[in-house]
Amino acid sequence: MTTPTKALKDLYELFASIDSPKESAMLLHDILTPQELEAVAERWQLIQVLASGMTQREAAKACKVSISKITRGSHELQYGSGGFLFFLKKLKKKVARYG
Repeated sequence: MTTPTKALKDLYELFASIDSPKESAMLLHDILTPQELEAVAERWQLIQVLASGMTQREAAKACKVSISKITRGSHELQYGSGGFLFFLKKLKKKVARYG
């Protein structure tokens, strides 16, 4: 199923209207299942660990996840749209690699 362009624009506007971590939590808890929320939170943690300079194997061990999850996150950091690096820098997170 292809998501219509207007639906995506509406979703982007919804996220852009968030003013605080509390509002973000309210929305994410309503829009995602508990499993989806956990997966997104885990992905963000993996991205931060990878960007800090750890190797993929070190990151997998530190995060207690499979190397395939780490590889996927590394791929997004290297070849994604740049969103992860943008927000890492915006939030003043350590970025020793990828950027």
